[in-house]
Amino acid sequence: MAYVATRGGERAIEQAERLFRAEMGEITDARVAEIKAAMPYLIDRVMGEASLYDEDLAALALAQTGGELFEAVLVLRAWRTTQPRLQVADPIAQDALFTHRRISAAFKDIPGGQVLGPTLDYSHRILATDVLNGLPLKPAEVEPAAQPAPAYQPSVAAWQAENDLVDLPPIDDTAPEDIPDVTREPLLFPAKRAHTLQSLARAETGGALALGYAAMRGYGQAHPTVNELRLAEADIMVRHPNGTTFSAGRVKVSQAEVVSKKGEKLELGFAATLGWNEVKCISAATLDLNSAGAEKGSATEEEFFIYHTEGVESSGFCIHFKLPHYVTFQSSLDAMRDAKAKAASRKEPAE
Repeated sequence: MAYVATRGGERAIEQAERLFRAEMGEITDARVAEIKAAMPYLIDRVMGEASLYDEDLAALALAQTGGELFEAVLVLRAWRTTQPRLQVADPIAQDALFTHRRISAAFKDIPGGQVLGPTLDYSHRILATDVLNGLPLKPAEVEPAAQPAPAYQPSVAAWQAENDLVDLPPIDDTAPEDIPDVTREPLLFPAKRAHTLQSLARAETGGALALGYAAMRGYGQAHPTVNELRLAEADIMVRHPNGTTFSAGRVKVSQAEVVSKKGEKLELGFAATLGWNEVKCISAATLDLNSAGAEKGSATEEEFFIYHTEGVESSGFCIHFKLPHYVTFQSSLDAMRDAKAKAASRKEPAE
């Protein structure tokens, strides 16, 4: 497909951007702070899809783009590429996650117990219209548990492996600095396992949900059961030049294990991302579960879902159709006119 660059009209182009900025109004640090405080799950989504953990910058990206998610992710990714990479953190083990929420739909009782944590899963979805009439929506006080759940929980899949219910993938002893990086290396198929998980980690949430939902409804090879869903905080452990290891801080992470019966054991799908985003993790883990043996061109084929859940690239391709395509379109019209003229000439009676 060919298109031509927009030429001329520089003043109109400049004014169009000014009009957009005028509608957004003045962006201040106070507005950024308000967005950060009011929409934490949206902030998490932007950070995850941009593959950059910085709540302030994610809030700024949302403020600057008026909440247009694709644009916000794009500008945050663009900013990330300008920054140096100072250190590679150590791998994070599941049982080292400071857990806020951990549930399983596969078992009623799991090691460590079910931890509901913060969720709207069991609440009524009722719009608080009284807020518009000046009555604030005040959250009820949280009552502390009589016996708090342990902050660190084992993996359900690890427990299943001990009981010979599932085969865990072999431990990858690749040094952290040698792990393939999808942001720096070309994505080739069949994809490296690291590239697949990284692509799913920063996949566009809606795209992952659409394809994951298709698999859930029967357009895949395996129906998922949530083995474990976890919202947690992870310590970022880095090594000091003097050889000691220390925590550079914590980041919010989500992870999901889904399983399906295959033969005598369970088959495991996995996904994780920065921030708390349950829908994406369950959907992405479902795609991971279904990728083995998927038909070419199906929604669960690895090449298909990795490419088509890449939000920045796919939105950019869609948006590029707004650019001038005068040459190719006029060529199509000329071909149509020529075909009509030839058809009309064939219908004219011979003299």
